Amino acid sequence: MAKSSQPLSGRRIAVTRAREQASELSGKLVALGAEVIELPLIHVSKEIDKQTLADCLLELGGYDWVVFTSANGVRFFFDEFFRLFDDIRSLGLLRIACIGEATAAAVTGLHLKVECQPKVATGEALADALIETGSLDSARVLVITGNLNRDTLVKKLEEARAIVDRLQVYKTERAEVAGLPVAADFRAKGADAILFASSSAVFSYAAQLSSIQPLAGAQRPLMGSIGPQTSEALKQSGLEVDFTAKEPGLDELVAALVKRLSNNR
Repeated sequence: MAKSSQPLSGRRIAVTRAREQASELSGKLVALGAEVIELPLIHVSKEIDKQTLADCLLELGGYDWVVFTSANGVRFFFDEFFRLFDDIRSLGLLRIACIGEATAAAVTGLHLKVECQPKVATGEALADALIETGSLDSARVLVITGNLNRDTLVKKLEEARAIVDRLQVYKTERAEVAGLPVAADFRAKGADAILFASSSAVFSYAAQLSSIQPLAGAQRPLMGSIGPQTSEALKQSGLEVDFTAKEPGLDELVAALVKRLSNNR
């Protein structure tokens, strides 16, 4: 296919994911002809309380479900798991539930089966899907989280009479980008759109807006959101929501972008 016929040919798209996560979304955009500007507004790193980790791993065989809310959770949890165990069978007979395609792919990449994944990639939907299995009454559930995870999932599981433990394995922090060459390029030229895949990226952008927003004469980017929580963060920050993914997910976000920009040609 000729580049000129690609749906995002000639478009500048800013991506705000953490540097270690940006490549998947960037790759999808480049494949459609876009010029991608990576603004890593957040930084994700491992952060685990050693005592809590030890307690959970000692009890691992006693859990009925382990729940992953992100691919980061899968990565950092299994980093620690394989540091302490040399056999995947040490997981025991627990079942795995997760949110989103990227999280599921991280699990299946370890040759493990995802037994519960809702069609809608939200904590509320995962809680409902787990409740529908009819397996939660007095079940022991280990939820792998980051520092910014909401309590909705855990609360709904506990209301369904599950016994829930939480294990934080990573933290998400704001990353300063104003001094980066890519930020200078974004200020000078702007972009056709800027994509937000998390509330934390939105709040980081808003906090740095005065030093990174496009200058007068630069193209004002449309604001794209991956889902309801991110859209709400944009509104709370006084920013426009120009388009939202039909369902939370990178492919759906890209589809919403293509649709919106095609309407602007």
